[in-house]
Amino acid sequence: MNLITRLAATSVALFMLASPAFAQTQPSASHLALAREVAISSGMTRSFDSMSEPFLEQLQQMNVTRPEIRQDLQQVVATIRPELEQQKQKMIDNAARAFAARLTEAELKDISTFYKSPAGVKYVQVQPGVLDDIVRDLATWTQQTAEFIMTRAREEMGKRGHQLN
Repeated sequence: MNLITRLAATSVALFMLASPAFAQTQPSASHLALAREVAISSGMTRSFDSMSEPFLEQLQQMNVTRPEIRQDLQQVVATIRPELEQQKQKMIDNAARAFAARLTEAELKDISTFYKSPAGVKYVQVQPGVLDDIVRDLATWTQQTAEFIMTRAREEMGKRGHQLN
């Protein structure tokens, strides 16, 4: 590759990197702080605890089958817990970046205000139960919808002279 070709390629690359399509602005510290607050106050981060705590509990169950390691295992869990908290904080930061990338600082302020309101606090409190109900109902709905689609498809195909099994 000669010098002119390299300079041209470098210029094109620099132009593309400097263009708005390639520029990715980082959210401000206040934007990220609000996004983090929303991630936490929305109850979303509870799921991080519900995923990690069972691992520690499972580890602690080893003392049932191996009582001789009970004390060491308790110390290991105590050592791991702060490290696990650091991992959780990284995940909260990831959630904050995801919110900050999709919502403006003003929108996050409004959302944060909602979650601090009595209605927002209540929403977060009842959310796990609501989600449990939705998941339960979703299984029934999925089955009913699959049956509906097949029944209707058979009817319509029958009208066109085709039989579906």
